[in-house]
Formats: sequence, structure tokens, C-alpha cells
Amino acid sequence: MKAMILAAGLGTRLRPLTDDRPKALVEVGGRTLLEITLSRLRAFGIREVIVNVHHFADMVVDYLRTNENFGMRIEVSREEVLLDTGGGLRKAAWFFLEDSSRLDEPFILHNVDVISTIDLARMVQFHREHKALSTLAVQERETSRYLLFDEQGRLCGRRAGSDAPLRGWTLRPGSGQAGESPVPTRASQALAFSGIHVISPRIVSMMPEEGAFSIITSYLRLAALPENILAFRADEYYWRDLGRPENVAQAEQDLKNKVFS
Repeated sequence: MKAMILAAGLGTRLRPLTDDRPKALVEVGGRTLLEITLSRLRAFGIREVIVNVHHFADMVVDYLRTNENFGMRIEVSREEVLLDTGGGLRKAAWFFLEDSSRLDEPFILHNVDVISTIDLARMVQFHREHKALSTLAVQERETSRYLLFDEQGRLCGRRAGSDAPLRGWTLRPGSGQAGESPVPTRASQALAFSGIHVISPRIVSMMPEEGAFSIITSYLRLAALPENILAFRADEYYWRDLGRPENVAQAEQDLKNKVFS
């Protein structure tokens, strides 16, 4: 199984920690976020990873070389212009399509600036059993942006945290055309996305978007076809976004308290 780590962002919210380094090399407990993420993936059995880079890109490349890629096959996808999550995956798609005998094998897409104990094995099993196009780790917690899921756990919209509860906007069912005017829809639950996906490689041929774009935009379009974009409930697991210095400090404390390892 393969994985991609999204590490190209500017880390603006993490300043001043990212004034002289990329967010992937910010440390928690003496270990970089990149090392922590790679270790999680390696513990799950993944040995092939592609990492997208932009901000202080050469520092990431040198870091991986110095650490001998942590005993893994690691490719680097350089972005001269930031491509966001969808554009970044599209640029790196060759990595998941290079072996024609593995085109049915899902891969993991993981933000570098999240730490969690989410059970990746259970998540992949769920993805396979439900024949999903993409499976998103979600939790019931406060966030500024929610994804909306129907009673079957299928993605059907999104909303900002200040919007009315359980009301979202999605494409007209059956259309799935980029740019289609949205219509309001009801959803059973608004959940917070955790920055971890399991994705089937066939999604690449279903993403006509070009340049920089969010993968969530593609998901909403595909969900309206409808394609199986599913929620994996991860409420029982530890999870922390490390997008701000105070969150890094809290993660340090969590580590000391052995909330995660």
C-alpha cells in the first residue's frame, strides 16, 4: 500500500515556528511532524510514500536524504506554485498509477500537520468493505468548516461553522458537473474532517479540475453523481491539528502525558 503526505503549505498559522523552516520540520517532542507521520504510516506497513513540497522545499529534501528516507521509498513532488490538496494529488498521481497491477489498491492521503491515533487498518478495511471512492476520517467536534453526511454516511454537502445546523449546499443529484449551481439539501449530521483520507486510484480519472483546487471541491462534485464518498467515524481516537503554535505546545504536553506515542 502507498501513501501521500500533504506538506507543501506555507504554514502561515504556525509562524514564527515556520519563519525558517517548513511546517513538516516543526518538532513535537524532538521529532518533526514529517517523521511522526512517516512513522505512523510505516507502523501500518506502508513503505512507499510521496511527499509534496513547496515552502523551504530543499530543507525537506535534505532532511529526508540525511535520514536515508527513514528506510522507506520516498518520492518528492515539488510544487513551484501551491496546488492545494486536489491539485497536489493530481500532480503526484503518477505515483499511484505506475504499477498497472496495483490500480485497485487504495492509498492513504495524510496531512503532515495532524497527529492522531486513528486506526488506519480499520479505516482501510471500512473503505474496502463499502467499495468507497474515498473514505474520510471525521469526528463530532467544533470546527470552522463542516462536511455534511446523510443517514448512510455519504457526503452530501458542507457548511461554515456559523451556518444553520444540518443545512448544506451540494450539486443537483445526478449532475456532478463542475460549476453547476448548488441547491440546498438536508443532511443527518455535520462532522469535522480530520485530514486523513483513504482513496481509490480510479479517482484520478474523475478529476478534470486543473491548477490549484481543493480535493473537497472534487468530492462534492463526485458525491452528486453519486459516487461513494464516505465518513469513517473516528470519535474514539486522539486527534490534534497542529496548525498553530499553541496546538504544538498542547501536543507536547499530550506526549508527556502519554496521551499518544
